Amino acid sequence: MAEDKMHYDAIVVGSGISGGWAAKELTEKGLKVLMLERGQNVEHIKDYTNTNKDPWEFPHRGRATTAQEDRNPVLRRDYALNELNPDWWVDDQDCPYTEKKRFDWYRGYHVGGRSLMWGRQSYRWNREDFLANEKEGIATPWPIGYDDMAPWYTHVEKFAGLSGSHEDMDVLPDSVYLHAMDLNCVEKTAAERIRKSFDEKRRLIIGRTSNIAVPHHGRTGCQYRNKCWLGCPYGGYFSTQASTLPAAMATGNLTLRPHSIVKELIYDKDGKKAKGVVVLDAETNMTYEYTAPIVFLNASALNSTWILMNSATDVWEGGLGSSSGELGHNLMDHHFRVGASGTWEGDQDSYYFGGRPTGFYIPRFRNWGDDKREYLRGFGYQGSASRGDWRRGVRELGIGADFKENISKPGPWTMGMTGFGEVLPYHENKIELDRTKTDKWGLPVLSFDAQLRENEAKMRVDMKQDAVDMLEASGFKDVSGWESDYALGMGIHEMGTARMGTAPENSVVNKWNQVWDAPNVFVTDGAAMTSASCVNPSLTYMAMTARAADYAVKELKKGTL
Repeated sequence: MAEDKMHYDAIVVGSGISGGWAAKELTEKGLKVLMLERGQNVEHIKDYTNTNKDPWEFPHRGRATTAQEDRNPVLRRDYALNELNPDWWVDDQDCPYTEKKRFDWYRGYHVGGRSLMWGRQSYRWNREDFLANEKEGIATPWPIGYDDMAPWYTHVEKFAGLSGSHEDMDVLPDSVYLHAMDLNCVEKTAAERIRKSFDEKRRLIIGRTSNIAVPHHGRTGCQYRNKCWLGCPYGGYFSTQASTLPAAMATGNLTLRPHSIVKELIYDKDGKKAKGVVVLDAETNMTYEYTAPIVFLNASALNSTWILMNSATDVWEGGLGSSSGELGHNLMDHHFRVGASGTWEGDQDSYYFGGRPTGFYIPRFRNWGDDKREYLRGFGYQGSASRGDWRRGVRELGIGADFKENISKPGPWTMGMTGFGEVLPYHENKIELDRTKTDKWGLPVLSFDAQLRENEAKMRVDMKQDAVDMLEASGFKDVSGWESDYALGMGIHEMGTARMGTAPENSVVNKWNQVWDAPNVFVTDGAAMTSASCVNPSLTYMAMTARAADYAVKELKKGTL
């Protein structure tokens, strides 16, 4: 690649959900932007190579092979290792890490990052989410509140395109929606019975998702194929490729450079700011330096912190942003894999259309209003009701006309729900650089030392029992609670490690996402989160990024950056 330009108005590190938004907002405001992605390029539609294949076109029907499992001891712990899109998940051998305590880190190193594989659930935080730390004396207070974020939620929602229903609930503020998808007949019955059984304090609603069913900003809309995580050629869900990258490219102000690993920020000791970045070409191993007056770190929470830790170590032993003692600390995720399921005896003459790309959602009701528990914060549920598919036939008749007739009929109705709970921002949950171990490119790896603690353990008891209670109150039979293996990281909602705060002494970034030690460096991905709420965080990353980009451009024009 010819390096004919080394200076830009802004550099964006990472091309996932928040990096895409940074590029869009900065380029649309007139800045010449370099977007750096450490992995391969993935072009919209062209590179979704498996999205139109049928199950029988895969030699192992989509399941991971023995060779894949042997090579990827971390990915094999969950669904991420498969035959359908293996190139979109990081190879464990190329990119290892150290686990002082188990942490399941599922990464996507390619243009678009995990915006191509995310679960697409999109929820605003509520007012109390931003106030809880201060009220409870936990960690450090957020320097911003719901009123600061609300206009930016609206801003990103209008462009991203969301599906959801207006419910007028304080615990789960409404967003701007294009339409709402429908609950199926069993879910509607359950929703009605849950409201009545629990005095309107528990609500089952359709999940709020970034899938659209109407044309929107050049995207055709959801086809109900349920193949989202293979890339959508229709642009049915929000991703960098379908949404923010085309918008940024349309300005003529964006340069995209894949295969570009940012090793460190170039720190100007005299000016007390970053001058640019050092890039290692992942294909050639050659090193380049790019400069800009603004740098946005959007490499995903833990990689953005890795970059800070590996920068300016001659000034701060712990890296740029470590002067507070909080860099690398307060690692969070959402804990889940606990809930309940049951069977439904009615509605045998009813079915549903296609593969709806979202399930239902039950917003938080614990530690809300007059409900007080022995633990802090709360949880919500995601789930769905469905009828058994053709695979149930494998365990039944085997072959012949009776087998064919049996699997052509819908199976029984079942419904399940999984709780997603908030993890507190414990200072003890942390990452560090392990310089005794290196990756494929000779760079130090991250070491994880984090775990669930007593507060989450108490919460999980309610997460199971409350699910059982709601299913039984709805009339389901054979209801059983369940809890399966969980470790931090499995939620794929990594947050914290470069948190936002009110002062340089208690945080890494300020209320505008500027690193206190280098105010022209903005961290707007999950690293900046001061607490976790219990709802999926991506919509908040989008809004936070757009807000910071607007501020950065204004300050750049003033000459303060």
